[in-house]
Amino acid sequence: MVGARNRNNPAGAPLPLIPVDRQLAANRLDVRQLIATANELLALAADLEGIVSREPDGPIPMAPATVFAMARAEYRRRRLRGTVFDSDDLFGEPAWDMLLDLFIAGLEGKRVPVTSACIGACVPTTTALRWLTLIEERGLVIREPDPSDARRAHVRLSPEAMRRMEQYFQRDRRPREG
Repeated sequence: MVGARNRNNPAGAPLPLIPVDRQLAANRLDVRQLIATANELLALAADLEGIVSREPDGPIPMAPATVFAMARAEYRRRRLRGTVFDSDDLFGEPAWDMLLDLFIAGLEGKRVPVTSACIGACVPTTTALRWLTLIEERGLVIREPDPSDARRAHVRLSPEAMRRMEQYFQRDRRPREG
């Protein structure tokens, strides 16, 4: 390649001769760096868009922070509907509201008292308790006694419900507003 013109040698000046082994090693290093950079760009694209496919049959899983942000945005949108229409009882899905609230709390590592779970459902307490019992019977919620107060209990999603909620948000890849 003596005198070859390229962007590194625009004048076509004679290039120093490099032993083939050193040149091959340098080329291998360049290729590895390019592959590493390409992998970083793919990971970044997946985080930003949540759409990049690793394989033809499935998307790359979203980062946990993205799933968390989507769940919080969903919860805010549900509360916004009631605010805009000046009615908390017009858009009732107490089971979904509780699952969503408990999913977010689970991701945050927070314990949720039964009374708070009922408030999060935005329905009368008796209605919320009926729904809580139903989702508990279906194995989606686990009720645990409060060790410091025998009158109180906490609820959390079962591991299966946490998995299903994450699966829901992994599949639901519509754009979200913060």
